[in-house]
Amino acid sequence: MRAAALYGILGSLVLTGLSTPADGVGHTLPPEGRAEARGVALAAERAAARGIAFGACPAVEQLSESIRCGTVSVPLDYARPNGKHIRLTVSRGAATGTPAQRQGSLVYNPGGPGSSGMWFPLLAGLAQWHATARAYDFVGYAPRGVARSAPLSCMDPKRFAKAPTLAPKHPSAAYKKKRVAQAQAYARSCARKAGSDLQHFTSLNNARDLDVLRAALGEKRLSYMGASYGTYFGALYATLFPGHVRRMVFDSVVDPRTSQIWYRNNLDQSAAFETRWGDWRRWAARHDDVYHLGRTSRQVLASYDTARARLARRPAGGTVGPGQLQSAFLKMGYADSFWARGANALSAYLRGDDEPLRVLAAPDPEAARAEENSNAVYTSVECNDAPWPRSWAVWDRDNTRLARRAPFETWDNAWLNLPCAFWRVHQQKPLPIRVAKGALPPTLLLAAERDAATPYRGALELQRRLPGSALVTERGAGTHGIAGGPNACVNRHTERYLLTGAVPGRRAYCAARPEPRPTSGTTRT
Repeated sequence: MRAAALYGILGSLVLTGLSTPADGVGHTLPPEGRAEARGVALAAERAAARGIAFGACPAVEQLSESIRCGTVSVPLDYARPNGKHIRLTVSRGAATGTPAQRQGSLVYNPGGPGSSGMWFPLLAGLAQWHATARAYDFVGYAPRGVARSAPLSCMDPKRFAKAPTLAPKHPSAAYKKKRVAQAQAYARSCARKAGSDLQHFTSLNNARDLDVLRAALGEKRLSYMGASYGTYFGALYATLFPGHVRRMVFDSVVDPRTSQIWYRNNLDQSAAFETRWGDWRRWAARHDDVYHLGRTSRQVLASYDTARARLARRPAGGTVGPGQLQSAFLKMGYADSFWARGANALSAYLRGDDEPLRVLAAPDPEAARAEENSNAVYTSVECNDAPWPRSWAVWDRDNTRLARRAPFETWDNAWLNLPCAFWRVHQQKPLPIRVAKGALPPTLLLAAERDAATPYRGALELQRRLPGSALVTERGAGTHGIAGGPNACVNRHTERYLLTGAVPGRRAYCAARPEPRPTSGTTRT
C-alpha cells in the first residue's frame, strides 16, 4: 500500500482542529444505514440467483489461461438498489484438490484503497500456497472504481505522471502555497469528472460489495483475506455482517479507531516511516564495504541527501528528480526485499552511473493511466470516509511539527492527502468497528512489529474489537504484508487457520525473517 492512508508506531500525536468521535462499545446502524442494509440484502439475493458467468480473461489482465474471469453487478447506491448499477471484475482459479478437499472460495483484497486483486489466483502456483489452493478457489477482484470496475479518474494521466518533481523535507511558504492550490484543483476535478457518483466510493460500500460478491459466488459464508486497507473494510464487513463470516485473515492491520480514520492514521504512518527509513540506513551502513554509502546511519543519510541535491540540479534522464527518488526509496519502508536494489542504485548514481537509478525510479508512461486511476480511488475513498480538517492552518501546523522529527515522508504524505481538506462531497462519520462476543467465528490477524504502513498498534486495537481473534506477530520485522512470504512460521499459522479454522491461542510469535543479503550490481530490466 502506498504511504498515504495510515498509522503510527511512535505513539499518539496530540492534535487539535479535528473532531474526534468516540468509539462506542456497541452501535446500531444510523438511519441512513437502514436503507443500505435492505439494499445489500436485495442485491445479494439477486446476485445469488444470477451467479457469475466465468469465461476467458481479457488479455489486459495478463492472467494464465486456467484462470477465468467474469463480473458481478452491484448497486452504485445501496439505498437505491433498483437504480444505477456498476460491474466489478472478478477472477477465479479453481481449487486444485479433490471435491472432498474443497472448502469454497477464498476472496482476497490487497489494500489501497485503489488496488486490484485480479492477480490473486496466480498465487496458487507458488509452493507456499499449494495446500490452501487445493482447498479453495482463489478469487480476486477489482473494487469499485479500480481498473475496469467502473473506473474513476480525477485528471489527465499524462499530467498526473509529470516528472521530475521536487520533494522538500521542509518546504518554503511559496512551495506550500503552490501545493495547496494543486490540492484544491484536484478536489474540484474529482467532483467535476465523477459528478454525483463520487459520493458512493466509500469503505462501507466496499464492504457491502463484498457481501454481494459472496452471494454471487454461491457462498453462504465468506472466507476472506485482506491486506493493509483490505483489513479495514474487512473489519467493516465483520461489523455489518458477522453472521456471514466463515474465516477472515487480516494481514498488516489498519488502526480501526474512528478517531484515526484517516487524518491521524496518516500522520502516524509518516512517523512510523521515519523509523523504518532508519532501519534501511543502518543496514546499508553495516554493508559499507559493498555499497560505500557510509559507515553510519548518519553518513548514509548524507549520501542520500547528496543525491537529492544533485537530482534537483540535474534530473537523471530528465525525469528522475528528488520526488521520484523519494518515491522509489519509500519502498524500502514497505519491504526489505527492496533494500539491496535501492542501495545499489544509490551507490551507482553517486559514482556517476545513473542508469540503475533511472530503472528504479523513472516514471513508466505505460503505467500512467493505472496509477492515476489508483490515486483517484485512494483519494475519493479516504476523503469520503471521514471528516478531515478543513483549515490549511491545521495541516500546516501538524505536519510542520511532525517533520521536525520525521522528515522523510511527512510532507509528501500530506500533499497526497491534502485534497481531502477541500473535498466537495459529504464526508461520512466512520462506523465504529465492534463485534459482540460470540457473533464471529475465530479470526486471524497477522502483523510485523516494525511495519511502517500499518503500524503494530493497529493490530492490537483490532484484536480488542474482534472477540476470539488471534494475533500472529513477526518480531523485529518491518515488511508490510507477511502472509505467503519467506517466514515459514507465519505461513504455517495462516495455512492451518484457513484449512481448519484453528487459531494459535490469543497470541503467537514468529522470529523475524533474515535480513537481506547485500548484493553488488543491479538488475537492468
